Amino acid sequence: MTAELASIIDFIRYGASRFSAAGLTFGHSHDNPIDEATHLILASLHLPPDIPPAYGAGKLTAAERENVLALIERRVTERLPVAYLVGETWFAGLKFKSDRRALVPRSPIAELIESGFAPWLDERHVERALDLCTGSGCIGIAMAEYNPGWQVDIVDISDEALSLARENIVFQHVESRVEAIQSDLFAGVQGRKYDLIVSNPPYVTEDEYAALPGEYAHEPKLGLTSGADGLDLCLRMLDEAADHLSDEGLLIVEVGESEHALAALLPEVPFIWIEFKVGQMGVFALERRDLIDHAASIRTAAAARRAG
Repeated sequence: MTAELASIIDFIRYGASRFSAAGLTFGHSHDNPIDEATHLILASLHLPPDIPPAYGAGKLTAAERENVLALIERRVTERLPVAYLVGETWFAGLKFKSDRRALVPRSPIAELIESGFAPWLDERHVERALDLCTGSGCIGIAMAEYNPGWQVDIVDISDEALSLARENIVFQHVESRVEAIQSDLFAGVQGRKYDLIVSNPPYVTEDEYAALPGEYAHEPKLGLTSGADGLDLCLRMLDEAADHLSDEGLLIVEVGESEHALAALLPEVPFIWIEFKVGQMGVFALERRDLIDHAASIRTAAAARRAG
């Protein structure tokens, strides 16, 4: 059946058809079978995603055909994310190594990085930034790539995730400006202050996790779940962040579908929910002064969570 497949376009079309027929879930960097198949085939051939269309007619060698068909089959039968199958993915226009040590990069925060965090940082001077719960390191490393004047710390509790993040630091040649630190939230950066703290922490509820498609079972659960309502880590972060922000510092956090639970839990806190090209994505911005003004209610909510 596959003997007639010859060109890159043939295999992209075939892969997309197989993925659609198998009812796969597309939630790891792509939202459709064609983009997913394109990522798999081009990466397996060591070709960039922006390859000129004329190359689509190029034919695969016998060894390349065998490898591509095997990867397509694994994507269908094992439900492995494409990024794990080919060992790489793209975030904010940059290529990153990706494997089971950390979640596949896919945060809407990439759009903020590419836009220079406009308008949030338009009137702010940033020298030091922190990427909290960094996983593969994609957010912090991308911030450093787009802002050569910044020093960026990237923090995670997982040694495995940090080993991947350190590989990505070297891969992107930002060793002089990005430091990877093993830490349970702010515990390992005591005494350090930042002009900007950005985080995509775990925020999936236990019920949501139980209902996730098979693709997500290959990712570390530590990077996905955060209690019954997905807010355990976020509340700790809100409680502690002011001590690590400069006077005009800004906190930006992704909480996804837990946005509604957070707004209901702390209705008096003036979260600014950021709009993206595709709409609201559960990412808020909060000033240091607002964290201080509402410290009592935040601390009460965080303490109740710890006690529970």
